Amino acid sequence: MSDGRRLRGGRVTRVSAVLCAAGGVAALLLLSAGSAGSANRAHGALSTESGVPVDQAAATGRSFAGVAAVGALFTETNGKLGTHFCTASVVNSAAGDLALTAAHCVYGRSGTMAFVPGYAKGRTPYGVWPVTRVYTDSAWDSDQDPDHDVAFLKLADAPDGVPVENVTGAETLGTGGSAGELVQVIGYPDDADEPVWCAGPAKGFSATQLEFDCGGYPVGTSGGPFLADVDAATGQGAIIGVIGGYQQGGDTSQVSYAASFGSAVAVLYAQAQAGS
Repeated sequence: MSDGRRLRGGRVTRVSAVLCAAGGVAALLLLSAGSAGSANRAHGALSTESGVPVDQAAATGRSFAGVAAVGALFTETNGKLGTHFCTASVVNSAAGDLALTAAHCVYGRSGTMAFVPGYAKGRTPYGVWPVTRVYTDSAWDSDQDPDHDVAFLKLADAPDGVPVENVTGAETLGTGGSAGELVQVIGYPDDADEPVWCAGPAKGFSATQLEFDCGGYPVGTSGGPFLADVDAATGQGAIIGVIGGYQQGGDTSQVSYAASFGSAVAVLYAQAQAGS
């Protein structure tokens, strides 16, 4: 398993964001993104509240205070958090106990891992959730196929039996995303103590890979979600990819890649939900 830039986990865009309470769940609101129909998103024509089109925004991720359903993955020893190394997101599931990241972040990793949603500056506002099982596709397991650089994580419930999704809310899994969609990308750089985020189009790099051009996504941002159709009221959207795939996410902090989510990810998702 590669270490350096290939485990990018943690980046953020330029667009302004705030946390708000929405049904008891902290949500990321895009002050500069507004809302628009899918046709506008597909053509990169979404305008910000300031009147500046997203595609003209500064292409550098910005730090922000975090959002409930996205967090950092940590090593854990004897119940104590070590260092964070990648990014993951809570994804909607029947049992409410699944998170989504890149396979190269977790496949073959020894030791205990924990997911800390909304982590920022040493704070764990939504608790610490141990990873109890990792689900990866056989195509990744056998050959590290970049088109299958995706992993679902089963998380332990809280001591009182409450699953993580009941605490943080969740993103949905988007397996029909298309190139050109406006996305928000969130990640946790290894050398930072809070996440970054950025918004822009998810371009088609190949028939099976997406490309996102925004600087400020160094080591640690791997696994960060490509969020499409983000709801301005809840801050939640559909994950159509995670930083990974080609070059395990990219060899520079300026360009990020993600395997497009399709039928294979849907099958893996079903397996993770079934616990098989």
